Amino acid sequence: MSGIEFLADLDASLPMAVANRFARLQASELLDALGAIGVSQTQRRISDEQQGPNGEAWAPLNPRYASSKRGSGGLLQGEGDLVTSMDHIVGASEVSWGSPLVYAAIHHFGGTITPKNGDKLVFSIGGETIEADAVDIPARPYLGISSDNAAEIEDTALMFIGEPFQ
Repeated sequence: MSGIEFLADLDASLPMAVANRFARLQASELLDALGAIGVSQTQRRISDEQQGPNGEAWAPLNPRYASSKRGSGGLLQGEGDLVTSMDHIVGASEVSWGSPLVYAAIHHFGGTITPKNGDKLVFSIGGETIEADAVDIPARPYLGISSDNAAEIEDTALMFIGEPFQ
């Protein structure tokens, strides 16, 4: 889970007007804003950048499993479900973001899909029925914070903290 914490030590030498402004900061509002930025950055990574937060390009699709439904979107774009499922949750002192979709984790971490019932996986892509013993999904990490993402998050936090003092 991602988290953020701000600690302010207000001593007696701090003018009361400044202390009152600082007290108006709402951590939940900041966390909500940072969560929305995290979601937006993740959606942009999936739709446009098509690389992990570390800057490494994702493995290309296996042409055998490429869907005709994929259209002109990115590797993880598909019909857009992963991108549109991204959301964030604000806790008491942290914010997290991601997708609740069952297949979201295998796209991020990679793995091997094997049959649960029967000897083969059977699925259809582009009107063609495919049978396979297993399907290897390479890791295509989309969650995380790149250095550009960190700068955007930091700028937002600094603007938020500075606002009561203006």
